[in-house]
Amino acid sequence: MGIDFKAKQLEFAAYIRDPENNPAPADALKPRMAMYRELFFNNIDSFLTANFPVLRAILDDPQWQALGQDFFAKHVCHSPHFSKIPEEFLDYLQNERDNSADFPFMLELAHYEWVEMALSIAQENVPDQQQSPDKLLDRSIRLSPLAWPLAYQYPVQKISPNFLPEAAPEQPTFLIVYRNPEDEVHFIEITPLTYRLLEIIQEHEQILTEDCLKQVAEESKHPNPDIIIAGGLQILKELAEKTIILF
Repeated sequence: MGIDFKAKQLEFAAYIRDPENNPAPADALKPRMAMYRELFFNNIDSFLTANFPVLRAILDDPQWQALGQDFFAKHVCHSPHFSKIPEEFLDYLQNERDNSADFPFMLELAHYEWVEMALSIAQENVPDQQQSPDKLLDRSIRLSPLAWPLAYQYPVQKISPNFLPEAAPEQPTFLIVYRNPEDEVHFIEITPLTYRLLEIIQEHEQILTEDCLKQVAEESKHPNPDIIIAGGLQILKELAEKTIILF
């Protein structure tokens, strides 16, 4: 009697998180503590492996175990939901991870892999487009809440055990990731022009298609802005057919 339960709980948790730097509670059987430790860590490891398969594939077993252990030991999760573990892992990579031996693209690759899961469980729904995008020029448009324009320094969609870039290329990689009305998540590599169109739309709750095209044409400083407007309109029509653009 007289045991400080909170202190005992913290002692227990400290060992589970980082057994190399925290002793097991003196009154707990070591085999049982080892079993608890293995169960907790393996649970976290399984979530990371499932959500970051490419990152797992490019790291050998000791590297992956060390990364998972560092996350488990250092990061304080702010949500009790298992579905939030990948997002917490991103937070850890961005704000707590400090290892010069890491691949320079690790954070971007992890973010790219996280996006698919995040969109697949997002609560928003996108209605089917009821009208044809043929007359899109005269309409107000907005970006679907389930369409995310992404820009990366590295070509994250190409990274694999056989392709591990050591330096970022001169041109960034632009992608659009979206979930359609059938709840399927798709990734599309897009041009800088398409990315800029999506940025402009994203900056406004509603914007006239014509105004969006005029802005991107002015920014391009093309000697014949009508070419940019015509090309941009065709791009927006194709995006509307995919429910990336709503009108």
